[in-house]
Amino acid sequence: MQQLRDPVSGCPWDRKQNYQTILPYTIEEVYEVADAIERDDFSDLKEELGDLFFQVVFYAQLASEDGYFDLFDVVESISRKLIRRHPHVFDNKIYADENEVHQAWENQKHIERQNKNKEGEAKAVSLLDDIPKVLPELKRAQKIQKRVAKQGFDWKNIQQVWDKLEEESDEVKQAFDSGDARHTEEEIGDLLFVCVNLARHYNVDADFALRKANQKFERRFRQVENFAEKSISDYSSEELEMFWKKAKSEESKL
Repeated sequence: MQQLRDPVSGCPWDRKQNYQTILPYTIEEVYEVADAIERDDFSDLKEELGDLFFQVVFYAQLASEDGYFDLFDVVESISRKLIRRHPHVFDNKIYADENEVHQAWENQKHIERQNKNKEGEAKAVSLLDDIPKVLPELKRAQKIQKRVAKQGFDWKNIQQVWDKLEEESDEVKQAFDSGDARHTEEEIGDLLFVCVNLARHYNVDADFALRKANQKFERRFRQVENFAEKSISDYSSEELEMFWKKAKSEESKL
């Protein structure tokens, strides 16, 4: 990486990059790792993990050039964090069960968030402070909910979530009937947030579930296209529904 970034003999493309310009590549590489895992392609996973690791090395090289930190500092930092958050492994701390381990983990993370508050400033420290705003919104919603739930801010049972889902669904209909587009958008957002809550209570990753739903829809729609002998737009809704049911039926036989 140092050689690639060398001002004289390095690669012109690598030399002109900065934190912002390589960020899109980093995000892309994460999704490519996820894709390889979902396909159980471990040969591809090895390659994609290498590409992702290259991103880490790239950022560390940029930071080293700027005098912030280097790759060894990155490794040391995560090592210290893992030791600090696992006293039951590295410091003979005894916890009663897995729930107590998770609670201790969250408590330690909260202490770390407080410590990040510079030199005792009066600024309030929130449980939500370090949840990245750049996360995909479904994933961010679930992370927010998990964070507050671990501190007791949660529905008491799953039925309350179902009741809230029905309530929010009714409010979407009312907002739409009122003709207020902004209010409708807000209520749909609330409905989606409750859907994420429902997924969380069933121990389902909402983002992963939606990804699977997208894949399933795409797979079935491609079958519909195969059944059609002309443009999809030339068929009635009843005919398209028939194709869709046929696609579902054939998929169930696999």
